[in-house]
Amino acid sequence: MVLLYLNCWYFAAFYLAEILMFIYKGISLPYPSENLVLDVVLLLVFLGLEMLRIFYGWKGNLCERSLASCASLVILFPCGALAVYYLLLQTFVLRLEFILAAVLLCFYSLELVLGLLSFSAFSRSRVY
Repeated sequence: MVLLYLNCWYFAAFYLAEILMFIYKGISLPYPSENLVLDVVLLLVFLGLEMLRIFYGWKGNLCERSLASCASLVILFPCGALAVYYLLLQTFVLRLEFILAAVLLCFYSLELVLGLLSFSAFSRSRVY
């Protein structure tokens, strides 16, 4: 549960930092407008997926439901792919973006391991 709170706060800081870095890159770097629009749209998709993933993880953990936890783990994979995109594949990657995305991927890997453990515990428990 603590990891979920920490990840929620970290993603909020990551999202705010990405917005500020896109403003910086749009003003000071020769960023092609099509690529800038693509990166911003992917950031909005990333925000939506992350909010959905955190919601399902939160509900699955509080209610000890394996279906919600499984949904959170399934949504974790597209979120991880988008984190890898912001780590390596966007047009201009700043050093701060690289560090923030790498830390986010570390959180995702830890969350995957703990999510699988909790999913197996929730699946084995009997509800009367």
